[in-house]
Amino acid sequence: MATQVEKLSIALTPELAALVKTAVESGDYASTSEVVREALRDWKQRRELDDQMRAAKLAQLRKDIQDGISSGQSRSLDMAAVKRRGRERLASLKTKG
Repeated sequence: MATQVEKLSIALTPELAALVKTAVESGDYASTSEVVREALRDWKQRRELDDQMRAAKLAQLRKDIQDGISSGQSRSLDMAAVKRRGRERLASLKTKG
């Protein structure tokens, strides 16, 4: 069964056109169409991976938000105490190092 193809005309910068021609002339590809088809397959795969990563990050963000909500009421921080503990930790790290 023959594969249907649609013929398109594309415009490339001189640099990209030279890359395509070099790939064909070197024997890596049989035609310029083959170069473009492979590039488009790679592009499609990258987009699909990007979509999957974006969905995973969004799911993690939603989980983190829900975890924060579920953790209960927040409490006030004593900033002076936080700074003091931080300075104490820093001082102890300096004496160990």
